[in-house]
Amino acid sequence: MVAEVRAEMVANVWKVLVSEGDTVSDGDTLVILESMKMEIPVLTEDDGVVAQLKVAEGDVIQEGDLIAVIE
Repeated sequence: MVAEVRAEMVANVWKVLVSEGDTVSDGDTLVILESMKMEIPVLTEDDGVVAQLKVAEGDVIQEGDLIAVIE
């Protein structure tokens, strides 16, 4: 099964907490976004391995942008 994690809002990527190849579990934080001075954790809803990480710290992302792919 492949799961895509996408941005829910326009934000800055403040911190990336995982790398490609990392094993993650449901509820783990992948990245922390910053928007309007609030920190917003992006969580995975699936167990698996981070197959692709599409963002880096400092990136500005738009609503719907792909953040990561979990396999």
